[in-house]
Amino acid sequence: MEINSSFHRPHTRKTWERWAGDTPDRFKFAVKIPKTITHEAKLVNCGDLLLKFLDEICGLGQKLGPLLIQLPPKLAFEEGLVHEFLTMFRELHAGQAVLEPRHVSWFTPVVDRLLHEFEIARVAADPPKGSELAAQPGGWQALRYYRLHGAPRTYYSEYSGAFLKSFAETLREDVLRPAKETWVIFDNTALGHATGNALLLQQLLAR
Repeated sequence: MEINSSFHRPHTRKTWERWAGDTPDRFKFAVKIPKTITHEAKLVNCGDLLLKFLDEICGLGQKLGPLLIQLPPKLAFEEGLVHEFLTMFRELHAGQAVLEPRHVSWFTPVVDRLLHEFEIARVAADPPKGSELAAQPGGWQALRYYRLHGAPRTYYSEYSGAFLKSFAETLREDVLRPAKETWVIFDNTALGHATGNALLLQQLLAR
């Protein structure tokens, strides 16, 4: 499961602890980092904000999966700034992390090399934002993270059986690549399609 509410507001450590306690032993949570870091501070001088957030999510313990860093569509890539942020990020957090940029300037070999250096995967998003390359995984290849937002209408549209069959084949191919772990998040929740799509994908993969 991916926790999006953490993007909008903080949760107490007790809340994270409760979610951890209410889920099975092998359950994992991906967690979206707050917009105060990505959209308001725009990755600049946000060490204190990140430290506070990391202290809160410690309540998940071993159930903490990747941290999702989703960037605003207008935030362009600046190598010095990004290098400084990622250096600070890795000093504070050694666990899994994924980045979802949405400006065209992020989809270059230079960015991929930088993300690989810091062991951060680039999200594969549908529909892609900023560049058609956004539909493909990038950065650190040991982790694959797909976010399916619904298409053509973001958050609303249901994915067809044909799309999910094709996507299941893509996931099977990932097994043959360097990826050690793959996450798939259905974000087409507005009309409740995410659950049905996820269950069908599980059935297709089980075959």
